Amino acid sequence: MKNLLIKGDNIYALNYLIKDRSLKGKIDLIYIDPPFATNGNFTITDGRASTISNSKNGDIAYADKLIGSDFIKYLKKRLILLKELLSEQGSIYLHADYKIGHYVKVMMDEVFGIENFRNDITRIKCNPKNFARLGYGNIKDLILFYTKTSKAIWNEPKEKYTEKDIEKLFSKTDKQGRKYTTVPLHAPGETENGRSGQPFKGIKPPKGRHWRTDVETMEQWDKEGLIERSSTGNPRKIIFAEEREGKRVQDVWKYKDPQYPVYPTEKNSELLDLIIRTSSNPDSIVLDCFCGSGTTLKLAQINGRKWIGVDQSEYAVKAAVEKLKTISGNLFIAKQGYEFMDIEQTCENLLYRTA
Repeated sequence: MKNLLIKGDNIYALNYLIKDRSLKGKIDLIYIDPPFATNGNFTITDGRASTISNSKNGDIAYADKLIGSDFIKYLKKRLILLKELLSEQGSIYLHADYKIGHYVKVMMDEVFGIENFRNDITRIKCNPKNFARLGYGNIKDLILFYTKTSKAIWNEPKEKYTEKDIEKLFSKTDKQGRKYTTVPLHAPGETENGRSGQPFKGIKPPKGRHWRTDVETMEQWDKEGLIERSSTGNPRKIIFAEEREGKRVQDVWKYKDPQYPVYPTEKNSELLDLIIRTSSNPDSIVLDCFCGSGTTLKLAQINGRKWIGVDQSEYAVKAAVEKLKTISGNLFIAKQGYEFMDIEQTCENLLYRTA
């Protein structure tokens, strides 16, 4: 499949992808950052985007005028189509504002099934604010993460340990100066006749527990100096900090957006990189039907994924094209062409209409 950038209303584009491009059930990852129901306009002045709605200067990049139930209905129509496009191993991440996000979640539970809800991710988006207002400062938005099924692609993301983490989690030091910790070698549940219930060095598992592995493996670890006795004499496995990939990524992310965006909705590239690497594989198709400045498309290409972007704003499409150009000179990234389409002209030519 050739990468595809579509200009126009995404309700037309999504139907086109399902019916004319036969991509139903073929998309592994969807990330969308739709309007936030602010009832405002977002503008661009002399190439600089405003991130505040109802700015009175510049050209309107996009209008965010749908609010309340009208916005939820608008979004639901698109999410139903997105679910059709999503593969059985697919995931969807929806970026939302704190004011509307909880209503969106209830609707997404209905569309994707509450059993496929995975996370409500808190994203720290900016520095603390000191605006005079009744209420606490808002420095976050949220990302709702759903999968199509329980068989979704999941490449476990790891975050590097900080020095503070290492001091806290690996508090011991061996003779070579390596930081380490120890973990129990027993687990709940008894095994009367199995191999995990046999004595190790004359010691049986504590009452009501069994060894996590067989005795032969424990004896090999002991020969390699990887077992340490606790104060009560129980064996514990030595884990070195240098051997660990890092810690598991949690559901609070600190990814601040660009200070001087080229488009009002431009998001942090590291945020998109994490999502794409975690929930898609090389050669997966990644779709963003509110693609804005094209950050999703760029990171998909950098990570070796196919991509489809849709936006009805002329400013967004221009920004996406310019962003894609910035990766063309990297010798380590395959230069991938893409097809451009004005979906409304295409629909007219094909006499194609949505139901």
